[in-house]
Amino acid sequence: MSNKIALEKVKLFCLANSLAEHQLDKVEENLDLNLGRLSKSETPRKEYYLQFDSEFRKEANLMAEHYEVFYCLEKSIRRLVLELMEEKFGQNWWDEQVKEEIRKGVLKNIKREEDTGFTIRSDENIDYTTFGELSQIVINNWSAFEGLFKRGQRAFQRIMSNLNQLRGPIAHCSPLAEDEIVRLELTVKDWFRLME
Repeated sequence: MSNKIALEKVKLFCLANSLAEHQLDKVEENLDLNLGRLSKSETPRKEYYLQFDSEFRKEANLMAEHYEVFYCLEKSIRRLVLELMEEKFGQNWWDEQVKEEIRKGVLKNIKREEDTGFTIRSDENIDYTTFGELSQIVINNWSAFEGLFKRGQRAFQRIMSNLNQLRGPIAHCSPLAEDEIVRLELTVKDWFRLME
């Protein structure tokens, strides 16, 4: 095979590969999924990202997985509370079933956010509660949750307390120690076992 033919075959291969990658990019974008073709470290970053200290970038890369897990867990817990409270107490559950102290704190948080001029994070009051307040809402309205959390209030409180402790470092940009990574994984498993 001559060099010219070999070079043409390499060019065709590169072109076919480029087209395939482009089509896979479209599939990932249209279906909102990650086919795992790029590792997280290869994911394109903003131009200023490399200006951050490499130690911080490494930590961020390691913490990203834990943040994703906690983000999904917290969002699902909030949605679950919202749905079960509405189902049990109706549309006015927030005003009728949530303690005044929590409602006042939420109004204060909403007002503080409105005063910033930034985009409002949510239309739901429950999204302005702390994780501890979220737990209080469940405990104070246990009749809406006892059918789901068959292991009882004590198990629920213990798991929520553990999650709240683990949430701190994740939410405040501190790396999790190896033991805490294991504890997070076990506590998330405990959360799902709570509903068995």
